[in-house]
Amino acid sequence: MKLHKKLAGLAAALALATGSSAALAQEKPSELHIGISTYLSGSASVFGVPGKEAADILIEDINAKGGIGGVPVRASIIDEGAGGERLLSDYRRLVDSGVKVMLSAISSGHCGIVAPVAEDLKVLNILWDCGTQTVLEEKQLKYVVRTEANATAEMVAQVIYLMKMKPDFKTLAIVNQDYAWGRDSRDIFLAALKKFKPDVKVVAEMFPKFGASDFSTEISRLQALRPDVILSTSWGGDLDNFVRQASQRGLFKNSTFVLSLAESSLERLGNALPEGVIIGARGDHYWLHPETKDDPAHQEFVKKFHAKTGSYPIYPTYHMAQALAGLKAGYEKAIADNGGKWPTVEQVAEAMHNITFKGFGRELTINRKDGQALEAQLFGISTSSPDHNFKVLKDIMIVPGELVTPPEGMNSFKWIEEHLTPDILNSDKLKTFN
Repeated sequence: MKLHKKLAGLAAALALATGSSAALAQEKPSELHIGISTYLSGSASVFGVPGKEAADILIEDINAKGGIGGVPVRASIIDEGAGGERLLSDYRRLVDSGVKVMLSAISSGHCGIVAPVAEDLKVLNILWDCGTQTVLEEKQLKYVVRTEANATAEMVAQVIYLMKMKPDFKTLAIVNQDYAWGRDSRDIFLAALKKFKPDVKVVAEMFPKFGASDFSTEISRLQALRPDVILSTSWGGDLDNFVRQASQRGLFKNSTFVLSLAESSLERLGNALPEGVIIGARGDHYWLHPETKDDPAHQEFVKKFHAKTGSYPIYPTYHMAQALAGLKAGYEKAIADNGGKWPTVEQVAEAMHNITFKGFGRELTINRKDGQALEAQLFGISTSSPDHNFKVLKDIMIVPGELVTPPEGMNSFKWIEEHLTPDILNSDKLKTFN
């Protein structure tokens, strides 16, 4: 009788254990459904669509290798080109359907909209491409992280490169889009520049509306002023139109252009972009990246992207790669921290504040309460190539993210004022490639 009871108890325990294992297995979802916002229409679609194409390629690769934590990934895409109100409507619609992970957004204005909504809805939101520093700076958001740099790192690094390449200029003009990114990037660039050249004279600041197609007024004014340097942090179709019209009217002959985001426009502009223009890449993103161009994984991505689109990857595609790599790293860390069990979105959000991950450039880290990644910055000068009918980059410099990113909890302008000095130009961390 005692033996019978023991065997019955053992059988019950085994049944309970088996049932628990089954229940645990059922907790793992059949798929990880994520939402992605990008520009599929409007002037910004010139890199919003490549971002979407990259997501298709990268998610297919992730799934071919077993998914994330053994779960396949499926993405639903939102068009940011429809405007902020429609974006929020579509965002909430996806969340209501069960989506708990969003990659949003491209526009700095849209990031400022979705971040508080993500916190309210308890949705993990990866800021995958927007630049404004204000969305995370001096904040500790639980559900929102950024897997790329912000405007401060990008603009301070741009100033460093300009001072390295052309330190003797005296006058500057600015042509930026009239919205959060254009204004914020202007403010940061000037604050940093004046730590190196306090006597620089800003002869013009022009802010054409976002989506403008005619820059004749701005170009005429610049021709009359003849500034030594012309800065534009504009992007997408706006930047393309400005460069084409400026080139047609000979504006590049009298001024050095600094185009902070023009890596994404090199192939589209072709011969309309002259030689000798300072080009930024919003991170260390370049399909001919001097450190990773021969890496097999990078080569495979370039090959697949070119086969799919007929073009070479540009920085939004690399930002997408980083966002998905960061998401995968966050889930894997949360699963490990959770004893191998599928984690809650809260556990993933917590894990993503302490991860290391890599796209197709240098390694990135998020190890801060504000969720801001440290991302290196790549710059170069446009030059002709016998192998391509568009400009490539020479005199490339890579600036480490930790060199140009304020510490968590510190305002960018305070950090620039109190900690940025001309000595940074002598740092042995500034790596150059000729």
